[in-house]
Amino acid sequence: MKYYRRFLPFLKPYLPRMLAAAGLVAVVALINLVLIRLVGRLWDVVTVQRNETEMNHLLALFLLLVLAQGIFSVGHGYLAAWISQHLTADFRRHVFRHLQSLSLGFFAKRRTGELLSRLMNDIGVIQNIATDTPIDLAKQAVTLIGGIAFLLVTNWQLCVLILLLLPALVLVAKFFGRRLKRLSTAIQDRTATLSTIIEEVLSGIRVVKSFVRTSWEEARFAATLNAAVRVALKRAVVMAVFVPTITLLTFAAGAAVLWYGGRQVIQGQVSPGDLFAFVLFAGILIGPFGAAARVFAQIKEAQGAMQRVFEILDTQPEVSDGPDAQDLPPVRGQMRLQHVSFQYDSRQVILHDVSLEANPGEVVALVGPTGAGKTTVINLLHRFYDPSGGAITVDGHDLRHVRLDSWYRQVALVPQETVLFGGTILDNIRYGREDATEADVLAASEAALADEFITRLPDGYQTVVGEKGVNLSGGQRQRIAIARAILKNPRVLLLDEATSALDTESERLVQQALDRLMAGRTTFVVAHRLTTVQKAHRIIVLDKGAVVESGTHAELIERRGLYHYLATLRQTEDELRSA
Repeated sequence: MKYYRRFLPFLKPYLPRMLAAAGLVAVVALINLVLIRLVGRLWDVVTVQRNETEMNHLLALFLLLVLAQGIFSVGHGYLAAWISQHLTADFRRHVFRHLQSLSLGFFAKRRTGELLSRLMNDIGVIQNIATDTPIDLAKQAVTLIGGIAFLLVTNWQLCVLILLLLPALVLVAKFFGRRLKRLSTAIQDRTATLSTIIEEVLSGIRVVKSFVRTSWEEARFAATLNAAVRVALKRAVVMAVFVPTITLLTFAAGAAVLWYGGRQVIQGQVSPGDLFAFVLFAGILIGPFGAAARVFAQIKEAQGAMQRVFEILDTQPEVSDGPDAQDLPPVRGQMRLQHVSFQYDSRQVILHDVSLEANPGEVVALVGPTGAGKTTVINLLHRFYDPSGGAITVDGHDLRHVRLDSWYRQVALVPQETVLFGGTILDNIRYGREDATEADVLAASEAALADEFITRLPDGYQTVVGEKGVNLSGGQRQRIAIARAILKNPRVLLLDEATSALDTESERLVQQALDRLMAGRTTFVVAHRLTTVQKAHRIIVLDKGAVVESGTHAELIERRGLYHYLATLRQTEDELRSA
């Protein structure tokens, strides 16, 4: 029950409305009990007393009670739906907010489809048990207590006969409950895998089609789907046996009641109307018992869903504001890495004793072979990760001792793979600064050389870019990303292979836009293009996670070390591209 206790704080704001809804449904259940008793009385008035006047009075009262029951049912239905939707929305917002607080390392180890399944499917399972079930329990409690009270007053022997069924019900529910929990958790795991496959295929549909892998993906999806169906059928079999078993035990008691009560009517000890009402009361007790079995199954299913959701909520960000974190004042851009080491896990060291410096307004290029640690340095500078050893400072402030938001507002990243959101071009550029005016956006676009192609589009800045900017070319997407960074107006700029995936003409335009963006800002550049590297004030050469060379282009060429080899190789590649 620990997960349910942890969920209680989310229920607390809705408790008054839940109590009101429970009160309304309890009144509905109480009226239902009165109606059943009234039916028994009518039976005697019609078949035994044959009193027409009394019959008319009882029928009028019956109709009034039915009307009142309908009014209370409407109120309960609306309140229950209101609580369910708002509570679920609140919980999803909480989980979504927590997901965004987690560090990059968490998402590097998780698949998007799995997280999506937990956020949507699992919370949907929790929704029923958290809202509908407690309110419904009020109805079942009134039905059970009121029904048993009437049965005890009417004929305590018959009531005891019915209550003897309870231990059998508990044992049956416990037996089936373990299996239901295990199978329900397995179904949720299969659903998460299906969501992951769908997300991967749809987001990578071009690659799937290009490599003629549609049949393979269909087979993969079908295999996972069949596995989910098999588990769901196993659960259906358990439920198919579980519910009839409960029902059989309950109706067995009903048959015993009819046998024992029928003998009493024949002997004149009980009136036919009382027996009729007694049988109806015994019948409605099937409702609470059946509901108890159904709720037990739902609880077991929800336990698996809660476990998966709270596993996310229990994950703490690896990079977060410490208790002594202070807001970072506006910086000049003096960046230092002091004996920095880093590893994503204990099995492989990525950086070892890296030290480098960038003065305000300088451009520092990071070069080296694949796997040298260049992108890792960029991630550490942005503070997506914290170093395992050493320190990174900006204007003398250790990044681990400043608030993340205050640093993120002063740094901008332009990665190799541009990320655009599925809105308009205007929305994507304004993502750099929410309060920016259209004039600000236009100025940033002109500086990024994006305005010239945007204005040629039929809808201009209102053009919808499509998912991940699919409706635009690579160079256009990159220039929009640069405009977004210009609008943010950062003091420190991080460029991670921002032109490597572009053709020559697009690269020329993007490079011009980057030159405007870098002006006056401390910039770290990861680039394969020799033309980009040559302009840097300082070049840091990395190899196997360590700094092996440092200096200007001319100095490093003269040393004829690793940089000379890489520069010569890339110069040949650039010449071939130009040809």
